[in-house]
Amino acid sequence: MDLAGKVAWISGAGAGIGRASALLFARSGASVMCADVDAARAEATARAIEETGGRARSQSVDVSDEQAVREALDATAGELGGLDVVFNNAGVGGAGWDRTNAINLSGVFFGLRHGAELLAKRGGGAIVSTASIGGLGGLWSVFASEGPPDDGVAAYVAGKHGVVGLTRQFALHYARRHVRVNAVAPGYITTDMTDRIRAAPGVERAAAELHPLGRFGRPEEVAEAALFLASDRASYITGVILPVDGGYTAR
Repeated sequence: MDLAGKVAWISGAGAGIGRASALLFARSGASVMCADVDAARAEATARAIEETGGRARSQSVDVSDEQAVREALDATAGELGGLDVVFNNAGVGGAGWDRTNAINLSGVFFGLRHGAELLAKRGGGAIVSTASIGGLGGLWSVFASEGPPDDGVAAYVAGKHGVVGLTRQFALHYARRHVRVNAVAPGYITTDMTDRIRAAPGVERAAAELHPLGRFGRPEEVAEAALFLASDRASYITGVILPVDGGYTAR
């Protein structure tokens, strides 16, 4: 039980990587606060955890609202009796420059800023954020296009590069206060965010072939990597961006 007795806060827990991580963290012994902008989906994830014997609560949180993030983290410690792990996972794609960066970059920054300080005051803990292969390089477009890049793609790549930088900076700043800060960098994963790619004739195969393993990843595979970084098995790891990408960034 890698997270036995610990409390974890997970944003974007209503679907995809966030939901898979919430379920896995709970199976690994953690009490989980399921946060999502969609209250019904957050509640559904928490209910699924409790139905299998775990302990969970849910929150409706827009991570682009700094005050909301701070209050959500404080409430987690109050409701579940502590806070040991923060997983800044909420993210969007194709939402335009302002909204994409408000969630993907500012939302992660708020979770780091308030989560790291809260964990440090409690004696330490672990933070994981969801970056992307788009934070380690540009994204090869699987759709033919001319002219400037789509605002959503440009915003996504810029924001995820920012998550990489924030992860390293906060790791350095909080290392002596016993807070480890890392990130996972998923490749193309079978979530709502890749629906458009997977629905277009011929495009799903082209996108899959960008990964040496020849397929899209599953949310559960990213959740396993996040669990490792959040657990004491990664006790000497901080400031790392861990690709979970089927070899995409090894090319």
